[in-house]
Amino acid sequence: MKVLIPSSIVITLPDDSRYDVVTYDPRSPIVDEHCDAEVLVVWGNTRSQLADCAQRLGGLRWIAALSAGVDVIEAAGFAAGVVITNARGLHDGPVAEHTLMLVLAVVRRFDVMVLAQRDKRWARELGGVQPVGIQRGQSGAVARLGTLRDARVTVWGFGSIAQRLAPMLTALGAEVTGVARSAGVRGGYRVVSSADVVETLKDTDVLINVLPATAHTENVIDQAVLDVLPAHAWLINVGRGATVDEAALCAALHAGAIGGAALDVFAWEPLPESSPLWDAPNLMITPHAAGGRPEGVSEFLRENLVRYVEGRALQNVVPQ
Repeated sequence: MKVLIPSSIVITLPDDSRYDVVTYDPRSPIVDEHCDAEVLVVWGNTRSQLADCAQRLGGLRWIAALSAGVDVIEAAGFAAGVVITNARGLHDGPVAEHTLMLVLAVVRRFDVMVLAQRDKRWARELGGVQPVGIQRGQSGAVARLGTLRDARVTVWGFGSIAQRLAPMLTALGAEVTGVARSAGVRGGYRVVSSADVVETLKDTDVLINVLPATAHTENVIDQAVLDVLPAHAWLINVGRGATVDEAALCAALHAGAIGGAALDVFAWEPLPESSPLWDAPNLMITPHAAGGRPEGVSEFLRENLVRYVEGRALQNVVPQ
């Protein structure tokens, strides 16, 4: 059995006579002699390379994605019987860190400070004596929240990343509520169902979107959601770009209908130079930088490879 490992990441696997490990370039077509591979590990592959794999790897049985989201893989055209696993859990720490960075940047308007430094301007509106506590219903050119203490933070998509992030926000004084398909308690946090999210959104200061891209989540953050949010609220998206109606968001930002947004993911990446998002007010953009650093990859793959060769259930199988 042949296992194709991408050269885009260092993976250490033990010698095992049950499988043959071959390294490949995830930006180039697989060479003919390795098109008989049964397992394909995916990390940093281009769309065209994945489409080529879908056409030429006729014996493929399992795709081990090292990303949490697999929408690009699903769109490549692989046969219906090919099992796809993702790296759910391996990105929790890095994504939670990046999200926390965006939350703090939003609250203190670090973006405005950086621009002021570039212009050699002392940003008096952000320094010195400031109002105490979370700022709601404020007016002025600089939309800011001031502090996380008592801020109402809603995290939509309350999976493992959100449960890693929530205690960080709690430690800084925020009140965290999760949103998922079904209501309940997860990791000690109250979770409301997505069907009943409206009442929660009405009192939200920061809405963090960690949703994956699925048929059920496409443009779920739409004009209706943005209309419900308070005028001072900020949206942070570290899930998938397809989950946000970017046209509606851009319109809301220009109209001042929400406080602002911080986006790490977009419907099309890299974000085209022609995108109106670049010029939208009160918008921070990061280049899909939240993840990109999966932790514990070698250990995770070792376990799943053993499960595969022994015919046992794989971890993190993506439902089809």
